[in-house]
Amino acid sequence: MQFTLSSPRQVVVGGGVVARIAETLAAFGLRRPLIVSDPFMVSSGLIQRCLAPLEKAGVPVAVFSDTVPEPVDTVVTAGVEVIARGDFDCLIGFGGGSPIDTAKAMAILAAGGGVMADYKVPREANLAALPVIAIPTTAGTGTEVTRFTVITDTARDEKMLIAGLAALPLAALVDYELTLSVPPRTTADTGVDSFTHALEAFVSRRANPYSDSMALAAMRLIGANLRRVYREPKDAAAREAMMLGATLAGLAFSNSSVALVHGMSRPIGAHFHVPHGLSNAMLLPAVTRYGLQAALPRYAEAARAGGFAAAGDSDEAAAEALARGLGALNADLDVPGPRQYGIDPAAWEARLDLMAAQALASGSPANNPRIPDADEIKTLYREVWASGRNSQ
Repeated sequence: MQFTLSSPRQVVVGGGVVARIAETLAAFGLRRPLIVSDPFMVSSGLIQRCLAPLEKAGVPVAVFSDTVPEPVDTVVTAGVEVIARGDFDCLIGFGGGSPIDTAKAMAILAAGGGVMADYKVPREANLAALPVIAIPTTAGTGTEVTRFTVITDTARDEKMLIAGLAALPLAALVDYELTLSVPPRTTADTGVDSFTHALEAFVSRRANPYSDSMALAAMRLIGANLRRVYREPKDAAAREAMMLGATLAGLAFSNSSVALVHGMSRPIGAHFHVPHGLSNAMLLPAVTRYGLQAALPRYAEAARAGGFAAAGDSDEAAAEALARGLGALNADLDVPGPRQYGIDPAAWEARLDLMAAQALASGSPANNPRIPDADEIKTLYREVWASGRNSQ
């Protein structure tokens, strides 16, 4: 077996480690950062957790805070213009997955020019103008350790997967204390997102021993703590476990791949502006059941790791428990289906052909244990629509 591993050069994990940002920059000889964040991080004051240690160390700081949820190419272009006007030697992505993904895309676009659509898969984006240091404030995307970024092409309503070494952060500071004020809805959606990363990495056709070890560890942490942290947002131990689980899941799928859930999720986000983690959650039970028989031992092992099945359960029973359990998890986390979210049924049906085509074009469905065609994807979209809260 041959496979390639990639990860940031340094990942610092633990409560309060955001205070080590100046030390991290100094370790790499960096002195002139541009922080890429969002309006809420600024208005809430949370960005001071990053700014204060830099200012104390005498590091000059500029902030670009115009990022939006579900990053778009127009904001990336605006960020590149800020880079061009300044004298920066690195970017600090501070916030949820959106600011970090935006920072990654800015580094890629600033290096190669053109438009973001020029860099979507199957092209490899391996050249970055500036290194990125990632500081996540949610436990979900894992983007702080991945070689991927996802950016919406606003002209085509297409979420583009961009992959390559240029999207891999130089370093990450993973501080669970930054997640203690995250609201329950975001906690749930990002938590299911991270479990999806781990599960899809584990059942992917591109899985390897390293990604397996990261994925199993992540599923154990997330499975044991997601309901707990949703009910008790200030539970520091659960927050810490979820943050570590999200990062391990990120390492898993960055070195394996995501699969059909993510392939189908991106079009939902692009066309109906559903947050990424939530669209994953809507799809996860049905798509998991669709693939069970194609990788039964893998799904069974995932069920045991995630706490959905007992160690002594047969593979058939464990895999079935996983499919049922993911539906029950959605119910416990109050995950709405597309209908409950408020999506117009006629609009959903009208976009099925395009969404199926975009899902297949992303390449992610080809990593799934059972590879669908466009008609099967449309059938799954209709099943998810009809399943309400997806609790069965």
